[in-house]
Amino acid sequence: MLARQAYSWVLRLGTPAYLAKLWQRGGREPLYRHAMGERFGLHLPPVAPGALWLHAVSLGETRAAAALIDALRAQRPGLRLLLTHGTATGREAGQALLREGDHQLWLPFDTPGAVHRFLRHARPCLGVLMETEIWPNLLHAAAARRLPMVLANARLSEKSARQGQRLSLLMRPAADALNLVLAQTEADAQRLRTAGAADVRVCGNLKYDLQPDEAQLTRGRAWRAGLSRPVVAAVNTREGEEEALLTRWAAWAPPRPQLLLVPRHPQRFDAVAELVRQQGLSVSRRSQWGQASPVEAAGEADVWLGDSLGEMALYYGLSDVALLGGSFAPLGGHNLIESAACGCPIILGPSTFNFAQAAEGALAAGAAWRAHDWDDALAQMRQLLAAPKRLHEAAERAAAFASAHRGAATRMASAIVALLPPTAHPRG
Repeated sequence: MLARQAYSWVLRLGTPAYLAKLWQRGGREPLYRHAMGERFGLHLPPVAPGALWLHAVSLGETRAAAALIDALRAQRPGLRLLLTHGTATGREAGQALLREGDHQLWLPFDTPGAVHRFLRHARPCLGVLMETEIWPNLLHAAAARRLPMVLANARLSEKSARQGQRLSLLMRPAADALNLVLAQTEADAQRLRTAGAADVRVCGNLKYDLQPDEAQLTRGRAWRAGLSRPVVAAVNTREGEEEALLTRWAAWAPPRPQLLLVPRHPQRFDAVAELVRQQGLSVSRRSQWGQASPVEAAGEADVWLGDSLGEMALYYGLSDVALLGGSFAPLGGHNLIESAACGCPIILGPSTFNFAQAAEGALAAGAAWRAHDWDDALAQMRQLLAAPKRLHEAAERAAAFASAHRGAATRMASAIVALLPPTAHPRG
């Protein structure tokens, strides 16, 4: 209790800084300035009680939640949802998942008053948090209201587990307040049990159940067929990675492959475009192409900037091979499963602890390769592009690898539906 009280006071004292950060981010992404009162459980729109509340903090979690929501609706027709998010990209993606009778809000800041007001207003019948969203005050308030809480698609890296141990007085009661944890892997499950979660089951990773947008994939492949040189995509790149890659790319004398650069965060699109120009390279932005192909719209630009959201299948279809952002800095990497599902082989950097099992599985299946650094990645990429047959076989193995691991959505939905009231969520 003392640890949680101290944590709550730290959050209260940090509220002005939190508001300033939201307002600052809202200058680049206006949605952050929308309905800011919801962040504190204030000025909430009407919400019908008894919905299934699902929290997906950002874009990746919201995309994974889409597969779970489809499975939940298949098993419980008429299900009403309350979706909450923490980021603008998550909330924007979540809008496409809403049906009549559903609602969408910001997740409240984890202060006692904010979470109390939110739960008193929303009155869900069950809460589902996605992946790593363990919030001490939120879970304490849910337990006090006897609201069942599930952590779905749960993962806990060794690094996060070590950090959690240092805050065990705060995090252990929060983990214990979870009624059910649906883990991605056995390693995640073991770490979550050690962290204090009681009922932990291994269900797999929802991201394997996400089907690529077939129209986008087809368009990307058609665009690739019209090009005379190979395309290399650097996807989900983070600050520092683009500069390191672009420095090496600029030093590579033409002819060289076409570089497609897709930053992880949309608020950095302009900054990355400037980085390209600083290296003496020309850039063409996807947002300026419209329906035209890159041959028509981009001309001879050295770098294509993937500055759009929700088009990863298009980018993977357009590419011969991908380089995984977030893995060449000590950040743990990002989702490599989507590239496999699109049949695009991928080169991983040294840091993939966020998707450790998926990375090892893809490597073992011959759908991915590990590089020590950017220089090693580019050397491997050149070898692959010089061996079209090997690259084609890797693409087939990538698609087969993704297909073999599907089914997590159905398993998780069954476990969640078992906790729902028998007649919950009628529409209307």
